[in-house]
Amino acid sequence: MGLLQSKELFPEFDKNLPNVNGKVFVITGTTSGTGFIAAETVAKHGGEVLLLNRPSSRSISSLEKLQTTVPKGKFVPIDCDLQDFESVRAAVTEIKAKGYTSIYCLSNNAGIMAVPDEITKTDKCEKQMQTNHLSHFLLTKELFPLIVNASKQYGDARIVQHSSAARHGRINGLEEKYFSKQEKDGMLGGDDPNAAMFKGAEWERYSQTKLANSVFSKVLHDKLLASENEDCKNILSVCAHPGGSRTNLGDHLGTGFFMTKVFMPIFNNLVMQSAADGSMGLLRGMMDYKKNLVGGTLYGPAFTLPKKQSWAGLAVPNPPAPYEVDPKAKEMLWRASETATGVTFDV
Repeated sequence: MGLLQSKELFPEFDKNLPNVNGKVFVITGTTSGTGFIAAETVAKHGGEVLLLNRPSSRSISSLEKLQTTVPKGKFVPIDCDLQDFESVRAAVTEIKAKGYTSIYCLSNNAGIMAVPDEITKTDKCEKQMQTNHLSHFLLTKELFPLIVNASKQYGDARIVQHSSAARHGRINGLEEKYFSKQEKDGMLGGDDPNAAMFKGAEWERYSQTKLANSVFSKVLHDKLLASENEDCKNILSVCAHPGGSRTNLGDHLGTGFFMTKVFMPIFNNLVMQSAADGSMGLLRGMMDYKKNLVGGTLYGPAFTLPKKQSWAGLAVPNPPAPYEVDPKAKEMLWRASETATGVTFDV
């Protein structure tokens, strides 16, 4: 825990989560941080967890750790590289081939932060936007019929995006160029190794993706409510943010002595909350009682710093900024996401 709160809040929060016996949860990015905590928590409460990760030694070791911490947990690893649309489609094919016809919750948790200005090898999209939003848009579209089935079975289902306080780094709103396919690396601002922390084009690109997560959840909520299918109306589309949490998301940001030995240890210990506390917004959306949630809402810490960023505390509704609910941004995001992924997503 950091100075922003006196004790870890997650243990008491966890006690109040309901059992989810028999329900299937799909979570992206479960090798560490909030995704690992979410997978562990769902399993402890009786849910079956499909772990969507890029094949790696990390995914293997994290699965082993989950099986150790929750011996009776149901964990099913599914290979899924979010920097490759074909890999996303293959993951969906595997899920269906394994006999899954109902998914109670899709948790689009995985993400990368402030990486170089590079495009993906096959799909030619900016790496952060494809990883953090576009592949999750595609995954949501492809799994949507199974989520509708769960809504019919249980009376509700969930689609949860994971955003960040960085969504407020883009007060002028979303820009379509970040969603578009690129001819080559370096066309979206390039990189500045001398830029200050949280400054520079790499953070601009990251902020766009996190704002995209929030806007996606809101426009999806609108479409679900407008659907003629009553089972769609019972699907909750919500978003979350982890505040300032001690995860490995920023491990690549600094390699110098001051950054690794002085600044980051102090920052983590004095400011950041635990990964478990950071997962509370995500888990509220995924598991909390339906009566406690409102579709189209973003849940996360409400602690306010001078720049109105939330860093620590219980997950509560965060009022949207105008650029998170802008009708033009909603229309552009959906249209540009369909174009980039090559699908038509009808709700």
